[in-house]
Amino acid sequence: MAADVTSADAGRPAALEPAAVPVPAPASRPHRLRFVLIYGGLGVIFAAAIAGVVVFAGRTIHPSPAWSSWKPKGGGQGAEQEIAAHVGSGYKLPNGDQLVDVIAKAPAVSPPSSAAIPIHYIAVRGAKGTQDQIYPVSPSNSVMYSLCGLGVSCAIASGTPSLERGRLVRREILELALYTFRYVGGIQNVIAFIPPRPAVSGQAAAKQYVVYLRQSDVTRHLKRPLAFTLGSKVPLPKTIPANEVRVIDATTNPRVYTFGVAQAPQGDLVFVLAPLTA
Repeated sequence: MAADVTSADAGRPAALEPAAVPVPAPASRPHRLRFVLIYGGLGVIFAAAIAGVVVFAGRTIHPSPAWSSWKPKGGGQGAEQEIAAHVGSGYKLPNGDQLVDVIAKAPAVSPPSSAAIPIHYIAVRGAKGTQDQIYPVSPSNSVMYSLCGLGVSCAIASGTPSLERGRLVRREILELALYTFRYVGGIQNVIAFIPPRPAVSGQAAAKQYVVYLRQSDVTRHLKRPLAFTLGSKVPLPKTIPANEVRVIDATTNPRVYTFGVAQAPQGDLVFVLAPLTA
């Protein structure tokens, strides 16, 4: 029986073992990293574009405040004259009189016996042991403001001179300079003549002074609205706010000079400024 089974099995073909199926190698993806980088970069650009739109929309809805509520309509010397008229009309004495008249002109000196002579340079005397500073000036980069009282001899019209009144005059000069630097292109120098004290019988004529400001002296005040520096309402001499007093004194006091005129060897006129602390 066992032999029969063996014989029968011997006549059958042996069962085939299943062939091993080859495992395919992982597909090569040479461009995958490149696509990731490209899409990542596009995502960054898209996000930046959205942020830009949001910022632009925010500025459109809430625009930054204007530097001032008023500005001159013209340019050049016309704008300087507009500034002189606008600022000058806002400063009053307690009795209602205008503090000073303001005249804008090109940098020049006016001898009593001749026509105005252009100034070509400003020389600022240095302290002892330091070098003088010399700046070229012309009508394209400089303006002179004469602050002249409406009374006799160009002195302040009425009342008694005081520290407060002098500070109000310097406030007016600072405001003239800020408007000029902000709205008149190319101006780098503002020279403002301070009106002298009223003449007193029997006394020598009072010295005259100028305030000389360069645009670089007031850069930070030009970067923010004027109302942050000087209030929109011009105060009376004894009511200048403390914060304005600090700004006025810090900006103008170091830049008050006595002045004279010299002639360079080549004939150019030089406006010579001597600091009070020199």
